[in-house]
Amino acid sequence: MVADISAFLAAHADAALVVFDVPLLFETGGDRAVDRVAVVSAAPEVQRARVLARPGMTEAKLAHILARQLPDAAKRARADHVIATDVPLAETRAAVERLVACLAPPMGG
Repeated sequence: MVADISAFLAAHADAALVVFDVPLLFETGGDRAVDRVAVVSAAPEVQRARVLARPGMTEAKLAHILARQLPDAAKRARADHVIATDVPLAETRAAVERLVACLAPPMGG
C-alpha cells in the first residue's frame, strides 16, 4: 500500500492538493502520514440507515464494521476539518468546495 501511495504522489507531484479516502485512517496510524485530515460525519441514525441500505449489508456486518472503527465523536475530535453529510447534498458539496479553496494554493501561485 505504501508503494501505491508513493506512486500516486509521484504521478500527481504537480497537483495543488491530493486527497486520499482512507478507511480506518486513525485506527491504522495513517493520519501521521498526511498533512491534514478531513472527516465526513453523519448522525448515527443516518449512518446506520445508509449502511444498512447497501446490498448485502446486515446488522451483524454493520456491528463488525463499527467495532473496528473509532467512535465518530473521537474521529471528529482528532480531525483538522469535519464535513457534515447528514445535511442536504448541496450543503455538503459547498463545505467540500470551501475546504478545497482553503487548502489548495491559488492557481499559478
